[in-house]
Amino acid sequence: MGKLRRAIGLMSGTSMDGIDVALLDTDGEDRVERVGGRTFPYPAQFRPLLVRAIGEARTLRLREERSDALQRAERELTDLHARAVAGFLAEHKLERAAVDVIGFHGHTVLHRPERRLTVQIGDGERLAGATGIDVVYDMRAADCAAGGQGAPLAPVYHRALAAKLKERPVAVVNIGGVANVTWIGREGHLIAFDTGPGSAMIDDWARRHTGKPCDENGALAAAGRADRDLVKEYLKHSHFSALPPKSLDRNAFAIELVEHLPPADGAATLTAFAAAAVGRALEHLPEEPLMWIMTGGGRKNRTLMSLIAGYVHNAVIPAEALGLDGGLMEAEAWAYLAVRSIRALPITFPETTGVAAPLTGGVLARAPT
Repeated sequence: MGKLRRAIGLMSGTSMDGIDVALLDTDGEDRVERVGGRTFPYPAQFRPLLVRAIGEARTLRLREERSDALQRAERELTDLHARAVAGFLAEHKLERAAVDVIGFHGHTVLHRPERRLTVQIGDGERLAGATGIDVVYDMRAADCAAGGQGAPLAPVYHRALAAKLKERPVAVVNIGGVANVTWIGREGHLIAFDTGPGSAMIDDWARRHTGKPCDENGALAAAGRADRDLVKEYLKHSHFSALPPKSLDRNAFAIELVEHLPPADGAATLTAFAAAAVGRALEHLPEEPLMWIMTGGGRKNRTLMSLIAGYVHNAVIPAEALGLDGGLMEAEAWAYLAVRSIRALPITFPETTGVAAPLTGGVLARAPT
């Protein structure tokens, strides 16, 4: 058992809405004390730059390559994270010396594990300099370089949280831009993989047709009718028949398939696809979960949650029903993983990413002394 360390986790998800900040006291193993957290929205002027950077990232061949937009987005993203940390510390009346480490996710702009390539923009050295706190960043790269999927990384944290639950097996489903599932067996065995699209396609559709960042409560989808033939067409993608571990890029599926549909029907079709993809996860689980714990922004989409419940046989509940925070869990996981990284504990496993053996990861950037 290691000593407790105070860690901040920073998550900039594929939904592109802002920065989740979470504070944990943890030993990176069984001891987890959740202290608090908050989301800092991106300024409106930053999102177009991030969208452009993601577009330019599609042509990357090397992790170190940076186009003009990628360079500017990485710098601005890092500075926004530094401000979020400063704001969070001020709100909680904490000195930076009270925090041992920051786990910095950055923003994924390209994920091609079949090419052993994953790119998250975010300058760990710059963040350490700006905050005065040690930073662990680039946590996916080592796994990808070793032949793993580089995702998902939160399962080991999900297992630590589930240790207090009597019901097992359970599943933790994170619906961010991409959705992923962690299956936790009776003895703590892990299976994890990306199920399919999460909120990214729905969010992009809602922005285009309503000007809002998401389909709030799934209202637009609820007003429409899903095109079942298009859902079946989406489900023909090779990802769904592939055995786990497996992972996806945010833009793995073409939104162009639904472009001819009216706004409500398009939203209904994309929402039905996301739900069906979670349902297909059952094909790869050794035993049906006794409980499905929903996290991520997608858990607030009532239409999506209702559709998912139609695919499984046991309770589908938000993380909050168990006293957890479904919106901050990924940021909490990055804090937890940062502590594991500095202790050289594994953060990825054969059953979660397909890497050959349990592997630690992350790059440590020391704060200036």
